[in-house]
Amino acid sequence: MSHKKPHLPTKICATCARPFTWRKRWAACWESVRYCSDACRSRRALRRPSSSSS
Repeated sequence: MSHKKPHLPTKICATCARPFTWRKRWAACWESVRYCSDACRSRRALRRPSSSSS
């Protein structure tokens, strides 16, 4: 690819805190995307029950 895509929106992953950019498959649901990957989403779900203990 001879050009870069500098104008794509970015977000910060809720699990790993790394920035990730917009993907075409997220076009319809970009507002609700919180995680950069399925791996981060599953790690977040695994942590949730144990983090609620007082």
